[in-house]
Amino acid sequence: MTGHPDAATVLADLLLQREALVCRLAEGRPPRDFAGMYVGPEDLDRILTSLPGLDGPTPLLTAEVRKRTDPDLKRARAEFLSMLDGDVPLAVLTRTAGLAVPDAEVLAVLAAVETSPARQRLVAYVQDSVQQPLLTVATLARIFADPDHPADRCVAPGSPLRRAELVEVAADGPWATRSCGLPARVVWHLRGDGSADAGLPPGSARLPASRQRTTTAGAGAGTPGGGGSPAGAPAGAAGVNGTAVGTGVGGSAGPGLLLVHGGDRESRRRTVERHWPDQGRLICPMPETGLQWAAVVREATLGDLVVVLQSTAAPDAAGADVMVRSTHLNWALSSPGELPLESVPARPWREIRVASGEAGPEDWREVLGTEPDPAYRLTRGQLRLVAAARQDTTGPLGPAVRRLAGGYLDRLAVRIRPRRGWDDLVLPGDDLRQLRELAARHRRRGTVYGDWRFPPVPSTGVVALFSGASGTGKTLAAEVVAGDLGLDLYKVDLASVVSKYIGETEKNLERIFVAAGAGDLVLFFDEADALFGKRSEVSDARDRYANIEVAYLLQRLESYDGLVVLATNLQRNIDQAFLRRISVAVDFVLPEEPQRRAIWARSFPPTAPVADLDLDFVARQFKISGGLIHNAALGAAFLAAEEGDVITMRHVILAIKREFQKLGRLRTEAEFERYFELVNRDADAAPTR
Repeated sequence: MTGHPDAATVLADLLLQREALVCRLAEGRPPRDFAGMYVGPEDLDRILTSLPGLDGPTPLLTAEVRKRTDPDLKRARAEFLSMLDGDVPLAVLTRTAGLAVPDAEVLAVLAAVETSPARQRLVAYVQDSVQQPLLTVATLARIFADPDHPADRCVAPGSPLRRAELVEVAADGPWATRSCGLPARVVWHLRGDGSADAGLPPGSARLPASRQRTTTAGAGAGTPGGGGSPAGAPAGAAGVNGTAVGTGVGGSAGPGLLLVHGGDRESRRRTVERHWPDQGRLICPMPETGLQWAAVVREATLGDLVVVLQSTAAPDAAGADVMVRSTHLNWALSSPGELPLESVPARPWREIRVASGEAGPEDWREVLGTEPDPAYRLTRGQLRLVAAARQDTTGPLGPAVRRLAGGYLDRLAVRIRPRRGWDDLVLPGDDLRQLRELAARHRRRGTVYGDWRFPPVPSTGVVALFSGASGTGKTLAAEVVAGDLGLDLYKVDLASVVSKYIGETEKNLERIFVAAGAGDLVLFFDEADALFGKRSEVSDARDRYANIEVAYLLQRLESYDGLVVLATNLQRNIDQAFLRRISVAVDFVLPEEPQRRAIWARSFPPTAPVADLDLDFVARQFKISGGLIHNAALGAAFLAAEEGDVITMRHVILAIKREFQKLGRLRTEAEFERYFELVNRDADAAPTR
């Protein structure tokens, strides 16, 4: 089938030529330019004499023609059978698809016609119709002319050729005139081209076998399933960090179905690879249409591949039927969780649970050539992505890991690269100690849970609760802790996470936790009571699903191994279930006068031009938060810059006035004292340069 005469094309040519001789010599049919366009008187006579029960010279003449060509045809069939023990594409495909010899002969004839315009003209002559250049079902039965040869039954709906999607038969018209052909992918394969089927589900990939197949080339030629890979591992075989938990119906050796769940996607792939090491794999999403299912079956058959379907759900009824019919293929269903038993296709199956997807020392050495970095807990799939993103193979791993997490989190959270440290944080001494203890809990997890073997119940993660009024330093504290640990801080954008559509909030949160788990970063949930609030009485469907979101979030928080900071204005708004999970709780209160004095002083950089600032006065008189102090200092700087002047008390007092106006707060003489007239004027004097 590769352009030069071989046993397959010789056999096909002899069969077609013999039938052409029958038409020419026995039936006396001359070639016509408009064959099949009309029925003339001579056509009617020939048709009548060929019908069963009517005598005529044709059967005797036909037998004579067939008798003369039988020796050549016998030799061609013997050579074709010998060829099936070789390694040409047609022979390998015959074994992979589990075809019997008659199936292979039909496939060879159809392929020969598909690849030759001359043969197509010959077929049109045999079928007496220029409109039928491909063999019809009836002509298939006629050219083999052997009552013991299945011929037309080789292209029946349940035949091996049809189950393997190697042959296409026209869906309409009379049975006898339905044309038979090969999908383009099959023709290209027989011609030596290995391009993937264009009909595969988007995102499909073909991976080679992990070891060389040891079976002989000719084993099982003409036997269904011959040469195919057995189900491989024994019933108790374990996958990557996994255990076999059951054997389905049957459980015998041979092509079968493997259910793999748990861990991460890469670990499940490796489990399939270890189960069938001498077969390549076709990795693809669950097909959505009949054409995609056909392309998957065809591609796996042509490449002798295990089909690995990646999905969170089992195939639908139509897909399950395809898997049941394709008995020559091995299938694997890869899913994060267990599939319902009633949805498993009705064929022998085994199940393997992948206990963990975390990359081990051997994975680190294989992918990066180094020992594991205790700072990062990466799955096998994430480890390979990090290796691909790493610019400098000798440099630190942190930038590549952050790049991995950022690709997912940047759509749902705001990245804050810490720039401020402990000196920028003005808090009571006990609060500062709690924050340092929080950083220490995260930094020393390896020692406590690893070296000292404390049980990580429920996980090694650290959850902190920062409560207090707005502007008291919760976000700044989270940034300082992240900076002390050398981690990025991601402030979760609640507007992009919380959805009115049922189930979407959980999906968004899952993306956040999965990505954050790879990057070893700090997750900061501001206004956390919007997500972690108390569960309410169920009065309608929305209440019920809101409570489900809270329950899901609690479960996800308990299994997360990183650092999470929850910030809320009121601690009592947080559900008690979350409070039990809190490792460190810090209550941020309005700063006292000494803290306010320190915050005012640090709000003006040393390079800022200031003159006669009475920081003791503003610290004593105005009981405001650190956030308002920073805003007022910045506002005073802009007022002074616009006037082309240095920053004075006048600018500071006017900036405080603006902050009070934003809050709707009254300006009293008791607070502003000697500056009360300045802030209480109907209109300030226009600034001058």
